[in-house]
Amino acid sequence: MIQYLFITNEPDLAEYAESCGVGRIFVDLETLGKKERQGHLDTLISQHSLADVPKIKSRLKNIKLMVRVNPLHENTKYEVDSAISGGADLLMLPMFRTAKEVQIFSDYVDGRVGIIPLVETYDAANSLQNIVKVQGLSEIYIGLNDLHLDMKLDFMFEPLANGFIDEMVHIIKEAGLAFGFGGIARIGEGIVPGEAVLAEHVRLGSTSVILSRTFHRQSKSVEELKTVVNLKQEMDNLINEEERLQQRDQKQIEVDNLRLKILVKDFVTRKRNETSI
Repeated sequence: MIQYLFITNEPDLAEYAESCGVGRIFVDLETLGKKERQGHLDTLISQHSLADVPKIKSRLKNIKLMVRVNPLHENTKYEVDSAISGGADLLMLPMFRTAKEVQIFSDYVDGRVGIIPLVETYDAANSLQNIVKVQGLSEIYIGLNDLHLDMKLDFMFEPLANGFIDEMVHIIKEAGLAFGFGGIARIGEGIVPGEAVLAEHVRLGSTSVILSRTFHRQSKSVEELKTVVNLKQEMDNLINEEERLQQRDQKQIEVDNLRLKILVKDFVTRKRNETSI
């Protein structure tokens, strides 16, 4: 089964999300360079802190806490040590370009928790053969948002539609590592609906995906969330759809893959036409 990742620094929301079927809570410390890269996009830049880590960890019963730190910088070791002492089970390293950077990060972690390199640059994607050999990795995550920007593409799902992610997945699987990629909208919602993205996760054998803001609407409390989203129902929808997708034959898998490619192509075409006007 795929683990669905819920981003929050609110302890009540984290506890509630676990009760609704979320598979992992994600505290996001990354701020360095993110506004410069994504400030022109409709993306959420978190305002989480190291102080949030123990607060969230204390409320989780059975699922793991993942913490994304900042890209390598002069305070990385402090962030790593603080996140681990606060209870992080997994640490994610963003915005690197070489296997050497991942190795430096692994040395800081020193086997204390699992490491998830977030492959979201073109250089890192092209260095994947070496990255997967770094000791201490628990899985690989592919970040479609920054990756498509770094590749000078128009839409975050283009690397998925053009086969680039398939090539990366082949390398990851050969190394015997689990992987996840991108984000997912709710079933029936999004430019590329949740079910179309989920179909690709099942086709490729992904084990994790980040839930988009459509699952929480940036709510700050359980009460607020309940007024905008029935999270338990939305998680049940995802899980039921995942089970259905697992039963597809090869022909239906190919049909669903073609549907995604058409959706992505149509959106990119519209976007380019609007830009040219």
